Amino acid sequence: MRKITVLSMITLDGVMQAPGGSKEDVSEGFKHGGWIAPYGDEVDGKEVQKELKQKADYLLGRRTFEIWEAYWPHHSDFWPGINDGTKYVMSKTRKKSDWENTVFIKRVSDIKKIKDSKGPDIQVWGSSKLIQTLLKNDLVDELKLKTMVFFV
Repeated sequence: MRKITVLSMITLDGVMQAPGGSKEDVSEGFKHGGWIAPYGDEVDGKEVQKELKQKADYLLGRRTFEIWEAYWPHHSDFWPGINDGTKYVMSKTRKKSDWENTVFIKRVSDIKKIKDSKGPDIQVWGSSKLIQTLLKNDLVDELKLKTMVFFV
């Protein structure tokens, strides 16, 4: 059985956002993208590098996948295994991608089959709605939360 680990950057008041630039995800009027970068330090950087170097497959929601799909195939020098790992994408609307090793799934039962299969452990980055589904179905084995206080 494969382990599913959720890795999230989240504030104590509930803002979940990637460390990317200010325009990375402006959905629902969010104007503070990139807020994590000024708070990163050497310890945080080493931990993130350790996570990125782990052999893993990835389970993503559609919106997170689409952000990644536009960026990571061209920046794998920073994340060495990102193109090699299988990207399982939970989506009701997407069915294909040109990004190698991408598989689209639709149901929780698909996630259970993947979890029960052989292969590397599975990392979930971003994907807040998918995380809620995973938690409700007792499919998360480990949470790695990087928390910060953020005042708007």
